[in-house]
Amino acid sequence: MYTTELKSDPVAIARDDPALVAAFEARVAADEFIEPKDWMPEAYRRTLVRQISQHAHSEIVGMLPEGNWLTRAPSLRRKAVLLAKVQDEAGHGLYLYCAAETLGTSREEMIEALHSGKAKYSTIFNYPTLTWADMGAIGWLVDGAAILNQVPLQRTSYGPYARAMVRVCKEESFHQRQGFEIMMAMADGTPEQKAMAQDALDRFWWPSLMMFGPPDDNSPNTAQSMRWRIKRDTNDELRRKFVDITVPQAEFLGLRVPDADLKWNEARQSYDFGEIDWEEFYAVVRGEGPVAKERMKARREAWDEGKWVRDAAGAYDAKRRARLAA
Repeated sequence: MYTTELKSDPVAIARDDPALVAAFEARVAADEFIEPKDWMPEAYRRTLVRQISQHAHSEIVGMLPEGNWLTRAPSLRRKAVLLAKVQDEAGHGLYLYCAAETLGTSREEMIEALHSGKAKYSTIFNYPTLTWADMGAIGWLVDGAAILNQVPLQRTSYGPYARAMVRVCKEESFHQRQGFEIMMAMADGTPEQKAMAQDALDRFWWPSLMMFGPPDDNSPNTAQSMRWRIKRDTNDELRRKFVDITVPQAEFLGLRVPDADLKWNEARQSYDFGEIDWEEFYAVVRGEGPVAKERMKARREAWDEGKWVRDAAGAYDAKRRARLAA
C-alpha cells in the first residue's frame, strides 16, 4: 500500500466494551481474519477506512501520470503494456473501494473526502513525469515500493482487505517488471537514453523512499496498527528493505543512486543511507507537491464528466430491480 500517517481515535477506544475488546484482541493475536459482520472496535474500523480508502485513492490518482504517456509511448507494444497497467490500477481502486465499503462507508463519501482534500493519497503522485524514462522509474521504484508494502497486507487482519491484496500483488509484480524492463532498455541504449534513465532515477529516488511514510519515531500510531495486525512491518523496516533490494538493481543497470551517504554496512549486512528531506515530505502531504493541484483538478473534472454514466447505470439498475420485484 501507499502509506501516509494515520490517526486513531483514543476516545473511540475508550468507549468500546472491555470484554468485546479483549475478545477482539485475542482473535487478532491468533491471526484470525476479522470479517465485516464481526464486532470490531470503532477505532479499528476508522483506521481501516482511512487506510483502505487512501490506498484506493492512490491507485486511482496513480493512473494520471501514466495516462499522460499513453499516446506518447515509443512503440505500439509499449502503448499496449502501459494501457494494460493503467487498466490494472483502475481495477485495484475498485477492489479497494469495495473492501472499504464493507466497513460501513460509501463510495461517494470516500470520493468526496479525496476531492475536498480531507483524504490523502500517496505523495509520489504529486511529482511530474517529464520523460518516457519516468514510466520506467515509476514501475521499477514506485511499484517496487508498493509491492514491499502490499505483500504483508495479504496477511492483514481484516479479511476483505487481505483477500483483495492477493490479486493486487500479482499485478503489481508485473508492473514492477515492466518498469525495470524500460530502465534496462534505456540504460543499454544511446548515451542520451542512459542519461534520461539516470535523470529519472535522480528525481524519483527520494520520493520513493518517502512512500513508506514518516520515520518510526514520528509515527505514533504504528504500534497500534502493528498490534491490530493491520501493519506487519514498520515504516523504517520496509524502507530499509527497499534500499537493500533496489541498490543492487541500480548497479546492474549501471546507474548511480543519488545518495552521497549510501554505503554498505558489513556489520548489519544492509545499506546505510542518507537523511530524507522530511520537510518536503510533509509539504507534499499537505498538498504542496509540484503537480498536486493539477492532479486534483483532473480527478474532480473526471468525476463531474462521468456523472451521466453513473446516473445511467443507476437508472438501469433501478429498472432491473423493479422488473425482478414485479
